[in-house]
Amino acid sequence: MAMPQEPKHRIADSEKITINLGPVDLGQIDLLVQEGFYANRTDFIRTAIRNQLTRHEDAMRKTVERRAIELGVRRYSRADLETAKAAGTRLAIQVLGLAVIAEDVPPELAAETIASLEILGALQASPPVKAALRDRIR
Repeated sequence: MAMPQEPKHRIADSEKITINLGPVDLGQIDLLVQEGFYANRTDFIRTAIRNQLTRHEDAMRKTVERRAIELGVRRYSRADLETAKAAGTRLAIQVLGLAVIAEDVPPELAAETIASLEILGALQASPPVKAALRDRIR
């Protein structure tokens, strides 16, 4: 029986960030963790961030609509870019979430077909593609 193969590149379900907090804020978080309100510091910080995002949800939704930003995970395959090239169009990519440019996309094709990238979140692409698009990423 053949074992299923792992995908070549997995999409990360989270991205690590670093924040600096003052000792009083950090102590208060640690106290809430000790008292059982949160499992750990990360749980507290994630909850606080989600609460703030929920608080501003209406404003974000309106902005996403107004700016015509794609929300979530948006994948661009080699076929997508070849279709754009054949049509003579250049893409202005705007994504809130994760933009993925397929691993088999050559840097030259990406440079020919992608006019600009505005990624609010993360971009997953090969290092050569990222280098070819470096001046177009906002």
